[in-house]
Amino acid sequence: MPIGVLVLQIHLPDSHSLKDRRNALRRLKDRLRSKYNVAIAEMNEEARWQYAEIGIAAIGRDAVYLRGLLDRAGEESLHVLSGEDVILGKIEILDYDAPA
Repeated sequence: MPIGVLVLQIHLPDSHSLKDRRNALRRLKDRLRSKYNVAIAEMNEEARWQYAEIGIAAIGRDAVYLRGLLDRAGEESLHVLSGEDVILGKIEILDYDAPA
């Protein structure tokens, strides 16, 4: 069963407090969860207000489907965070064989 992962590195130059950072990230997380049904986690819990690293993960039956899903989620991230610097990492597909 394939598992897909995409990492986003986000620079938030207009964020001047932890509250600004959380608001921007909450907007992104809520949109991606509701639209694409993916799992999202903040990967660096640093108190740097202008930088964030977000991991997006999905699980499915087909690696091609997962790659397309994460590609669309990455494009949506660029749309939601327009005006911010976003670096989309490489989509990785991991093959997991559940124990029988």
